[in-house]
Amino acid sequence: MGEADNNLVKVENFIAENASKKLDLVVLPEFFATGFDYARDCEPENGGKIIEFISELAKKYNTNIIAGTVLRRKSDGLYNTSFALNRKGEVIAEYDKIHLFDYFGGSEGSVTKAGNKVVTVEFDFAKVGMAICFDIRFPLHFNKLIKENVDMIVVPTGWLIPNEIYNDENSLKIARDMWKSMCRTRAYDNMTYFVISNLTQSAISGFSGLGTSMVITPTAEIIAEAHDKECAIFAQIDTDIVKYLKQVFPVAELD
Repeated sequence: MGEADNNLVKVENFIAENASKKLDLVVLPEFFATGFDYARDCEPENGGKIIEFISELAKKYNTNIIAGTVLRRKSDGLYNTSFALNRKGEVIAEYDKIHLFDYFGGSEGSVTKAGNKVVTVEFDFAKVGMAICFDIRFPLHFNKLIKENVDMIVVPTGWLIPNEIYNDENSLKIARDMWKSMCRTRAYDNMTYFVISNLTQSAISGFSGLGTSMVITPTAEIIAEAHDKECAIFAQIDTDIVKYLKQVFPVAELD
């Protein structure tokens, strides 16, 4: 964790291992390059060397990419930002994390500023809503996204738990069950594909990433899951299912 160059090489290796599948979208975790050492340094507003590298990967492997998050400096402060890149390596959307983790001892807001704009992105295969980690605790955020008629919502995360929970089998199971239930509920409530890309294993002193990256269908079925392994997972989706379900039950019209 925290070694950007090594982590970026890992990203390329995982993409290369799956390149034969003709990828439409790659979703990376929150702080995928820096880990939680992000506060030591930051990138310029355009994402700097990290997004330059991801741009080259998008072009090389002909895939769209949601580049997890990068800490970047804007004119008024630091923001935790998710970048969306198309197959040409162009940044076509940027989402600044709105809901910062300032609870249960967290102090994200002491380092970064909160965004104020809900963001969707039109890729060549689907319309995607963007969220980041702690946003998941705010259902109305996703209600706003679904009103934009998205086919999928992606949530890069760095969801941490104390090591005393991570290292206890029963406590870890409870934490994972809670996480899965929350993610599946968001997918089902909004009748959209839901993609979680999470950090795993040792993260910062006393805490570990929960892992459990998933691809979830609009009917809350988990069709791909990473469990507790640093790896890439793959799933095929059918956006026609989303369109059909929204006709049957128009969730975007509900408040």
